[in-house]
Amino acid sequence: MSLILAAAVAAAAQPPICTDRPAKANAVCTVPAGKVQIESGLAGWSLTKVGGARTTVLTMASTTAKLGLTSRSDIQVSWTPFTRLRVRGGGSAAGIGDVTVRYKRRLTVEEASTQVAVIPFVKIPTAARRLGNDRVEGGLAVPVSFALPAPITMTLGPEADLLADADGSGRHLALVNLMNVAGPIAPRLTLAGEFWSSFNFDPAGTVRQASADAALAYVFSNNVQIDAGANIGLTRDTADVELYAGFSIRL
Repeated sequence: MSLILAAAVAAAAQPPICTDRPAKANAVCTVPAGKVQIESGLAGWSLTKVGGARTTVLTMASTTAKLGLTSRSDIQVSWTPFTRLRVRGGGSAAGIGDVTVRYKRRLTVEEASTQVAVIPFVKIPTAARRLGNDRVEGGLAVPVSFALPAPITMTLGPEADLLADADGSGRHLALVNLMNVAGPIAPRLTLAGEFWSSFNFDPAGTVRQASADAALAYVFSNNVQIDAGANIGLTRDTADVELYAGFSIRL
């Protein structure tokens, strides 16, 4: 009986699940030490129209597996097992995506009013032909989160990436940033709004992207969350619309 009671107390002591889903912002929190967490996109779809060209991308089961290393750090591996790209009048491609490995380290104590983390990452080129550039790339994200009037929180997401040039001859810098504001709108239900931007300084020409994003997350229990969201493109180089839904579970 005492063992059962101890297990129940331990389970109750677990903090609620904290994820990098939905939306594009990275959370500052990490997976508890020794725990495994799966964050998966059941499906995602995007549409891009430029001139007379129409491109759609469908992804299935895009998944990030996380392992808590310490009370402030975890290791993450992300992979998309299926992507289908279709270009009207230009054919299609389908297959697996690239693998991304990330290490997240929270720099601040749990009680701090402002929370900061660092996330160095590297992309390993495993994508099928036409779905990737067959180059190793990487970068560093530094999410910063702080409380607005309770219970609203704001997260900023500066990021610097080192990307391969479009012609394969070298590498260049890309800068990403976002502002995410999130808060509960009903018991267990959280709404997030976000503005995201990216400047890719490729020598062939700078690619400027921006989107206005919205997402919902519903927490079933301390260990299970479902989510859905939509991103609306604000520039010519950004997908006109992106839709997705997924779930997260801590084991």
